[in-house]
Amino acid sequence: MSQSLSEECTPLKRQYDACFNAWFEGYLEPALSASANAEQRTKFAKEKAAEFDSSCGKIWQAYRECVQVRADEQRHKVLAMNDESLAQKAVKDKGLDVLLDQARTENPLKEPPPPAPLDKSRS
Repeated sequence: MSQSLSEECTPLKRQYDACFNAWFEGYLEPALSASANAEQRTKFAKEKAAEFDSSCGKIWQAYRECVQVRADEQRHKVLAMNDESLAQKAVKDKGLDVLLDQARTENPLKEPPPPAPLDKSRS
């Protein structure tokens, strides 16, 4: 059995793989039986589909959701990196990167600035 695309989802993938493999072994042999007619094969296939849903369906859904969540997280990271890259490009295109480097050299921030006082007149 292989790893999932997302490490966090690997336990669910292994659980699903084991369930599917056990189900598929019971499906394959009778489904290929030469003695069964088309009607019997159709009935058997429907029964096995219902069996799959009841035994492996919930595991499959949980695994799919896990992978989907991780894929969404990766998309957000890529978009954030793209936004950051665009911002860095804009700073560089305007020549501000030289000024920022100069300011950091002349007056480096060793501690974060103190938080601004709350304006109590707005409360």
